[in-house]
Amino acid sequence: MRATAVRRTALAASAAALALLATACSGSSDADGKDEKGAANGSSSAPKTPAKALTAAELEKATLAQGDVKGTKITKAGPADEVPADGIKVDKEACLPIAHAMSGVPQEGAVATTKRKVIDEPKKTDEKSLEDLGEGEAEDLFKNAFDLTSTAVVLSSYEGAAGPDAFATLKKAAADCAGGFTATVGKTPTKIASIAEEKVTGGDEAAAWTVTSEDDGDTVPLKLAVLRKEGTVATFFAFNLAAAGGEGVKFELPTAVVAAQDRKLA
Repeated sequence: MRATAVRRTALAASAAALALLATACSGSSDADGKDEKGAANGSSSAPKTPAKALTAAELEKATLAQGDVKGTKITKAGPADEVPADGIKVDKEACLPIAHAMSGVPQEGAVATTKRKVIDEPKKTDEKSLEDLGEGEAEDLFKNAFDLTSTAVVLSSYEGAAGPDAFATLKKAAADCAGGFTATVGKTPTKIASIAEEKVTGGDEAAAWTVTSEDDGDTVPLKLAVLRKEGTVATFFAFNLAAAGGEGVKFELPTAVVAAQDRKLA
């Protein structure tokens, strides 16, 4: 595992998750997907009547809490995780919504926002000393120790058509920036090599992508998803250390987290 790639990726996640992924300030969200039609094509389906934004208190109740996602630890993001919107720069203006979503910054017009960090609990292993492990067992133990996904969840409420607009803005940015761009958080540049659409369902509409970052020829997969329920939009940005280190781990979308958030918004 290249230390440079891991370090750059953690910075690219720009305080979007707890240890590996830093997020922003204080809230969380979990969801899976249902309505496959809206999720697969990501088409914006605005509500028939203008949505009323959830208040801060209502949004907090709808935010993920410990116990909502089995096998994970859920905590509030803190002040140290906050990334100011004006501290994020991109070489292609159209890609700014993606850079914001990766850094836990809500799209314009948010009335209230909560943010959470959802991190996999370490997998249980046999009580063996390293000396008793065979070569293959030691390798698997090392891989499992790093095969943990950290997901930054940002839940934001919007008034009227602003929620569907925020969803559509992020989806359009992903399509426009599929060929990549460079984002700079503070003084740290991160090269995004590509953005590829994935399948996810949930809420009134949902969309997801694999975002591949690149550093000195090493590529690191990241997962980004967005789900809208009426005037509330949830974004999920996930990172897996083993996948980042090239350990041959199959890194999937955090669908259990997406599903949990979806249930709390229902």
